[in-house]
Amino acid sequence: MTVLEPRHAEELPEIRQAVAELCSRFGGSYWRDLEPDSYPERFVRELTAQGWLGILIPEQYGGAGLGITAASVVLEEINSQGGNAAACHAQMYTMGTVLRHGSDTQKQRWLPQIADGTVRLQAFGVTEPTAGSDTTAITTSAERIAGGWRLRGQKAFTSRAQHSDLMLLIARTTPLAEVSRRRDGLSVFLVDLRQAGLQMTIRPMRTLMNHATTEVFLDGLEVGDEALIGEVGEGFGYILDGMNAERILIAAECVGDGHWFVRTAAAYASNREAFGRAIGANQGVQFPIARAYAAVEAADLMRWQAAALFDAGQRCGAEANMAKLLASEASWQAANACLDTHGGWGFAAEYDVERKFRETRLYLNAPVTNNLVLAFLGQNVLGMPRSYGG
Repeated sequence: MTVLEPRHAEELPEIRQAVAELCSRFGGSYWRDLEPDSYPERFVRELTAQGWLGILIPEQYGGAGLGITAASVVLEEINSQGGNAAACHAQMYTMGTVLRHGSDTQKQRWLPQIADGTVRLQAFGVTEPTAGSDTTAITTSAERIAGGWRLRGQKAFTSRAQHSDLMLLIARTTPLAEVSRRRDGLSVFLVDLRQAGLQMTIRPMRTLMNHATTEVFLDGLEVGDEALIGEVGEGFGYILDGMNAERILIAAECVGDGHWFVRTAAAYASNREAFGRAIGANQGVQFPIARAYAAVEAADLMRWQAAALFDAGQRCGAEANMAKLLASEASWQAANACLDTHGGWGFAAEYDVERKFRETRLYLNAPVTNNLVLAFLGQNVLGMPRSYGG
C-alpha cells in the first residue's frame, strides 16, 4: 500500500488546536446537562460561527474549501476533548450530495446559507422501520404531481430533524415491483422542513445515547420540482457516493473517542491507588489500556489513508470501510478498558466514562453495521461469493 500525504497537512495542527480551544469552553458538565436528549445548541452555534461546519463547502459558496482530511480532524478533536461530534457531523456529509449532484441553482441558493449558518442541513431521511441496512427496500414514495412531488411514508432514526431547517430524503419514485434492479427508481429530495406544516410530523425517539433522534411521518407532503436533487431514479447512487465520506468522518470520531478513553484510563490508573500502589502498576490494568492504544493508533493510519485517497479523487471504498470498521472496534475496545479501569466509578455520570461509553458503542452498528463492511470487503475486495441480498 502506498501511503499518501494528507491534504492541507500544514494546516491540520492549527485546526486541531483551534477546535480544542473551542471545546475547552464546553466541558463534561455541559454535555452531561444535555442528557438524555437535549440538542447542544450553543456548541453548534459556536462551531458554525467559527466556520468549522462549512469546512467542506467551496470558497465560492462561502466555505473554507478544505478536504475530508481537515473535516475529519475537526470531528476527531471534538470527541477527543470529551464532546460528541454526532450533534453536527451530518451536515458535512449530507451537504456533499448537494455539492456533487445538485443544480447550479440549488448550490447557489443553499450552500452559502449552510456555510454561514443561516440554515442547517442536519437531517438525513434514509432509514425506515422495516428498511435499515437494506436501503433499496424503503417504501417512502414520491408521487409526481403538477409542479412537483407528493411524499408519503415514514423515516426512523432521523437524528436532529427538530434542529434542522433542511432534510435530505430518499424516496421511491418508481415502485420496487416495476424496476429491473432494486437500486433503481430511488430519488433524492432536499426538503425545507420549515414549510412542511401539518403534512409532516416529527416525533422524538428516546435512545441509548443523545442524538436528538426522531421518527418522521410524511402525510402527503408536497414539494416543488426544485427539491429534486439530480436525476429522477438515480438517488441510490447519489447516496452511495456520499457514504465513503461518511465512513471516513465516523472513523475519525471513533479515533477521537479512542484517544479520550485511553488518555482518561491511563490518567486514572496512574493516580488511583489500591493495596498500596497505583493500579496502573498492575499488568491486568495496564496491558488492556496499552493494547487499546495500539488498536486506536493502527485504525488511525487507515483513516488517514482513506481520507488522503478521497481528497486525491481516487477510489477509496475499501479503505473508507476498513477505517470505519477498525476505528469503531478500537474505540469500543478502549471504552471497555477505560470502564474496567475505573471500576464502579466508571458508572458514575460525573466521570463521563459511561456517557462516552454509550456514545461510541453506536458505531459498531451505524451508520453501517460492521457485518456489512465485512461483506463488502469479502465480495468486492476479495472476490468471494455474495453473502447477502440474494
